[in-house]
Amino acid sequence: MIKGKGAYLKKLTANIPITSIEVGKELEGSSPPSVFIGHWNYPKVYAGPMITPQQGDTAIMDRPESWIPEGKSQKDILGYRLNLVRGKRVVEVNELDDKFVNRLQDIVLAFNSVDGTAQFDCIPKGRHFSDESAAFGPSAPIESFEIENVRWNHDLEKVYYDDDLKASEAVVSLHEKGLNFSSIQKAFSMGTMGLKRRRRLVPTKWSITACDNAIGNDLLNQVKGFDILDCFRVYEFSSLNNYYAIILMPTAWQYEWMEAFLHIMGREELIFSDFEHNYGKRTYSSVGGCYYACKMAVLEGLMRQKIQAGSIVLREAYSGYIPMGVFNVRENVRNAMLQPPIEFHDLKSALGHLSKRLQLPIKKFEMKSNLLNESLKKRQTTLDCF
Repeated sequence: MIKGKGAYLKKLTANIPITSIEVGKELEGSSPPSVFIGHWNYPKVYAGPMITPQQGDTAIMDRPESWIPEGKSQKDILGYRLNLVRGKRVVEVNELDDKFVNRLQDIVLAFNSVDGTAQFDCIPKGRHFSDESAAFGPSAPIESFEIENVRWNHDLEKVYYDDDLKASEAVVSLHEKGLNFSSIQKAFSMGTMGLKRRRRLVPTKWSITACDNAIGNDLLNQVKGFDILDCFRVYEFSSLNNYYAIILMPTAWQYEWMEAFLHIMGREELIFSDFEHNYGKRTYSSVGGCYYACKMAVLEGLMRQKIQAGSIVLREAYSGYIPMGVFNVRENVRNAMLQPPIEFHDLKSALGHLSKRLQLPIKKFEMKSNLLNESLKKRQTTLDCF
């Protein structure tokens, strides 16, 4: 009996029959740029660069924002990620003057890919899959690490030298300037932003949710000032063995995330969900970082359209699905919100449409839902969109 999403995904990733790149104890190559900071044994954590044996422009290996728009397949993405070798060394999260940490900061602040050379203590082995962070290939303790001269991204450099600017404000400012989320998150993770006395390394897993949450909260504060949508809308998108449906409702902001994993390891049909009313969420979501990644992506869409709405998001993951990180949710929902919506005069009609698109009977989502059931009981209806 599987108890909880975490246990299910751990079991799912345990025996994925995919191998990663093989390398020796010495590696000369390029970082996309990319780093990884673990959370085990915090505040003493494993930190280090992610390097591929390829040289030159390797940015595509760690730029998830481009994968879905460019039509990259799951095989393509795993090919990128499993060719990244993780070097690791134990560091204190507040040791920002350490030379090794400074090199990692150079990497995340870089304008483009960074060429470098690594010497490992032993031959890197294994591979890493997670529902939070993107997959990567073999790893090993790193003995020495050198990089060539780096040109910093101007916007990231400006934030680095502004040590009177709070980290959350820096994240929001960079997002508003159009920087990729992945670039912002990596810079945040390496302690390159925030008040000087409070800067420290942040484990990759935590930094992803922190950035999604900071941007989402800022967007929500603005979205709550817009007029409420006057009808029901459905946005849909499919990729990477997933189907997403975003239902926008003519209400003040409220949000529910529901994800179903269908027949991936056998005949299982599992639904995990979480929700918030207009006042927001007080505790960390039981479904993990995907909750915040989806919320941020929906709010981006509402901000772009200058409307306020309630949102219920349904996701189905199908056979062949592999957890590759919450980018999968964020970027799929972003792309869904860019599609032309279908409008309906009531929620029942919207669900009737989705019942023809979903593999799981809509009643099973209703049984697991909180906001969906509340909305159905209220029978909110408007004809303004006709």
